[in-house]
Amino acid sequence: MIIHEAAEMYLETILILAQRLGRVRSVDIANEMCYSKPTVSEQMKKFRENGYIVIDGEGNITLTDTGREIAERTLERHNVITKILIAIGVDEETACQDACRIEHYISQKTFDCMKEYFEKINPA
Repeated sequence: MIIHEAAEMYLETILILAQRLGRVRSVDIANEMCYSKPTVSEQMKKFRENGYIVIDGEGNITLTDTGREIAERTLERHNVITKILIAIGVDEETACQDACRIEHYISQKTFDCMKEYFEKINPA
């Protein structure tokens, strides 16, 4: 399944907000991502139609299994790449910003190799 960077960012944000707030509404996403509420609402409509989220009668947004899988994969990439960049001397803020860009373009094969190598040299 091919999903674009913007969609990954939205799904990752929904996951993070759900972990932080317990429930997620369009306004929370708009505030977190600095987007307008109409822009977020339009994207949520597309996600609902494509089976990435469900929205209950009160406007609460929940990731489906498919949406959660994409969000968790994206968040894992972000966290691992951030740790690797910090380990090689990049300051935390820059590492986080760069990881946010890299996470969307790196192949799964390359990410898996980087993660495996990093875990070997930095056991938890």
